[in-house]
Amino acid sequence: MEKFGSFDEIKKSLEKKETDCRAIVTHYLTNITTKAHLNAFVEVYRQSALEQADLIDEKIAKGKAGKLAGMVIGIKDVLNYAGHESNASSAILKGYQAQFTTTAVQRLIDEDAIIIGRLNCDEFGMGSSNENSTHGKVLNALDESRVPGGSSGGSAVAVQANLCTVSLGTDTGGSVRQPAAFTGIIGMKPTYSRVSRWGLIAYASTFDTIGVFSKTVKDNALVMEIIAGHDEFDSTSSRKPVLHYSELLHFEKKVKVAFLKETMESEALQPEIMQNTRSVLEKLKAEGHEVKEVQFPLLKYLLPTYYILTTAEASSNLSRFDGVKYGYRTPNAHNLESMYKLTRSEGFGEEVKRRIMLGTFVLSASYYDAYFTKAQKVRRLIKDFTENLLDDFDYIIMPTTPSTAFKFGEHSGDPVAMYLEDLFTVQASVSGVPAISIPNGVDNSGMPIGLQIISNSFKEAELYSFSNYLTELTS
Repeated sequence: MEKFGSFDEIKKSLEKKETDCRAIVTHYLTNITTKAHLNAFVEVYRQSALEQADLIDEKIAKGKAGKLAGMVIGIKDVLNYAGHESNASSAILKGYQAQFTTTAVQRLIDEDAIIIGRLNCDEFGMGSSNENSTHGKVLNALDESRVPGGSSGGSAVAVQANLCTVSLGTDTGGSVRQPAAFTGIIGMKPTYSRVSRWGLIAYASTFDTIGVFSKTVKDNALVMEIIAGHDEFDSTSSRKPVLHYSELLHFEKKVKVAFLKETMESEALQPEIMQNTRSVLEKLKAEGHEVKEVQFPLLKYLLPTYYILTTAEASSNLSRFDGVKYGYRTPNAHNLESMYKLTRSEGFGEEVKRRIMLGTFVLSASYYDAYFTKAQKVRRLIKDFTENLLDDFDYIIMPTTPSTAFKFGEHSGDPVAMYLEDLFTVQASVSGVPAISIPNGVDNSGMPIGLQIISNSFKEAELYSFSNYLTELTS
C-alpha cells in the first residue's frame, strides 16, 4: 500500500474503494513491526484495531461512518483507555489497567477513529528527550543517535515514521511542540481548558493540556475540533463554542506579528534556527504583513516560574502513587512506613524523584511564600504581559526550541541544560494560551527546525489558518 501523507488522501482512497480500513490498519501495523526498534509504541492494540477497522468498514458500506473513519491514531501513555494498561511510562504503575477512557480519546472513537496503541513518553510527562521512560528511550527516525524530544517523544515519532495518521500527546511546558520541532512535524497545544483533562494522568494540573501531532495542519485542526469542548467530568473545561477549525483554514488578510527581541538574541539559540526564523519574518514583511520587534523583559523568569509551580503540583499529584491501592508495591517492606518509602523510591525514576523533592521543598512551610507564592505572582505578570501583547498583535512568532535534536546522553548529567530546552515553549504554557510548532527547514546536519506561533486564548481557528498559510510560505 502507498504511504498516505494526509487523512484527505485516506478518505479519497476509501471513497474510490481503492482500500478499506482493515488494509489501512494492516499497513500501519506492518510499519510498526518494521520500525519497532524506534521504540515509539509500548503496546500495540493489534487485534482490537483490526476489529475496529472491520466494524468501521461495515459502517462505511452503510453510509453511517463518522468524520474520522479511516484515521488511525496512537495515544500517549498518560491517557487512560478502558480495558488497556496505562502506566505513564513509570514502573510505579506497571500493570495498572485503566477503568475508564479519557474524554478526548472517547470523542475520537465516537467519530470512528481507530486507536492502534499507546505511545512511549518520559515518565509522567517529565522530560525533554524521552530518555526518562521505564520502557527505554525513543529514537528519532531521522537520526537514531538523536533524541526525538519529550515528553511526548513516542507520539511524535509515531507520526514522523508513518506508524499512524495522527497521535495525541500532552503538553505541560512544551511536550507537544518541542518533539514536533525535533521530528519535523506539526504539534499543537490548545488553550488551557479547551480540551478536557478527564482521564489524563496528571503531572501539573494547571498546566497540562492534551495536544495533537500530525503531518498537515488540516488533520491537526480536524482532530482538535473533535476533542475540544466542555466536558461535565472536568470542571476546568471551557464552555466556549468549538468552531469547525478544519473548514476555516483559508487565509488572505494582513496581520500584525510580534517577535521577541530576547528570544532572537539568546545565547542558547542555534545560528541556523535564528537565520530560518528571521527568514520567515522577512517573508511576512514582503507579503505586506506588519512585523515588529518587541521586548520581553520577563524571559529570564519563565523557566524558574514554570519549574517551581509544576514541581509543586507534581509533588501533590504524585502523592497518590504509594503502593496501597494499585500499581507497584515493594516486596521489601517490613512495616507500613518502609512500604511507602521503598515503593516510591523503587517505583519512581530519578527525574520524577528530583521534581517531587523540589516541589515538596517549595511547598514547605519555611519556603512557601519565598518560592511558591512569589512564582504565582510572577505567573500572573507573564500571563498579563503575553495577553496584552496579543491584544496589540495577532500572533507572536519565535523559534520552538533553542537547538535542534541533540544526541542521546548529551544533557543527561546536567538537568539545567535539559530544562533550558523548554526556554521558548513555557511562555504559552505559563500563560495558558494556544501555540503551535510547524516545520521551518533544517540545520546543517539535516535535522528539522521548528517555528512556534502563539495566539490569544481560544483563537485556535485563527492560529490554524495562519499556520496553514505559513507552511505554504516556508515550503
